[in-house]
Amino acid sequence: MIQETLLQMGFWTAWLVIPALFELLVALWGWWHIHFKPVAVPSGEVPGRMPQVTIILPVYNAAGTLAACLRSIARCDYPNELITVICANNQSTDDSWRVYQTMQKELRDLRLQWLEGPQRGKAQALNMAIYASSGDYVVTMDSTGLLGKHALKNFIHNFMLDPAVQAQTGAVLCNRKLIEADRHHRWMHHSEYLAHAIAFLAGRTAESQTDQLITLSGALAAFRRSALMQSRMYSVETVGVATDMAFQIRYYLKGKVILCPTAVFYAPPAPNWAALNAKYQRWQRGEIEVIRAFLATKLSLTGLFANFLVRRLLLDHTMALLKVAWLVMGGLLLGLGYPGQLIGLSFALVYLLYLWIAGLNLSNVLFYLRFDKTERNYCDRHWWTFFTLPLYQLVTDLFRLSGLINGLSPAAPAKKVPANWRKRGQKRS
Repeated sequence: MIQETLLQMGFWTAWLVIPALFELLVALWGWWHIHFKPVAVPSGEVPGRMPQVTIILPVYNAAGTLAACLRSIARCDYPNELITVICANNQSTDDSWRVYQTMQKELRDLRLQWLEGPQRGKAQALNMAIYASSGDYVVTMDSTGLLGKHALKNFIHNFMLDPAVQAQTGAVLCNRKLIEADRHHRWMHHSEYLAHAIAFLAGRTAESQTDQLITLSGALAAFRRSALMQSRMYSVETVGVATDMAFQIRYYLKGKVILCPTAVFYAPPAPNWAALNAKYQRWQRGEIEVIRAFLATKLSLTGLFANFLVRRLLLDHTMALLKVAWLVMGGLLLGLGYPGQLIGLSFALVYLLYLWIAGLNLSNVLFYLRFDKTERNYCDRHWWTFFTLPLYQLVTDLFRLSGLINGLSPAAPAKKVPANWRKRGQKRS
């Protein structure tokens, strides 16, 4: 009886186990690298002269968040007199300009600038501000969140220690204070926090250690200004503008892209499931568009072991598709006469396997949250989220699948508008 049950389960459960085993191997590889070859966390003062830094904030209807964002920059432990903040507006229709004026009077130690763009779009705003930037280093960050206190100093520390590093991505964590203040969607928000922490402090940390990092966070990234000026600038033809820039630096400039786990950006959680769906679809579509643009003719299954991008695509797309497909097949198997208890037992075993994967990733997160005891305590208090994390990841896999399907259809080409931007309140020459 037991042998017959195992044979019946093995006939189709193997297809559920295949993506789980693939993810387990990746998780074990990442766990070993992080615990036995940890990334050096910057500490102490920046060696030598502290350079000037330009921070670029793309602004679009950010009246509700811009003030807190600018205050977080002013509170960081990098000297304010060495920071220039460029607010690159791309046709906001709210009171963002008035908020900026108020902050100019409040934050007198910061050098603040406001640029007006001729058309809406994050890439256009970033490119406009890059040309107006100064100093040796440029940091791009969203105007919707908060900059960690030590982020700038840790970015600069890494740049000065390794001349080969041309770009760095920060770690993005959900703002726990906003999560605790919002009584709606509590499970979604706690799961989103843990998923973000795993993505940056487990996944991208291991990729950074082995020089396999291909994505920069659009929320927080740092560059040598010389690398940006040699690049083709941010692309207006993809929604994955940060990933496109990472590919440019890796494949055109032959530069090094790394993660700085102690440069933290605190992002607001998604307000609802629809917004979370849109975010995951945008990430997925952006990755597909950029890989297709750079390496469409150079990827094949024959490079599974030689090319890490092939493995990345299998994990992000093929395995996620299998997971979702065979979940749907569970209902069809009931119609074919498979016992419900047998199907339920199979799913339970696979769920335990995904809990093992989540446990490995969570241990990586806690390892790097040593630099911030407050965030570590938040994870400890919400330990129960760990047991439901596979369910959340299944939902996000469905969102990513939608993004993959949308990414297969070519986007309409962007309408080209002649460059015609100027500083607010100043006449063009």
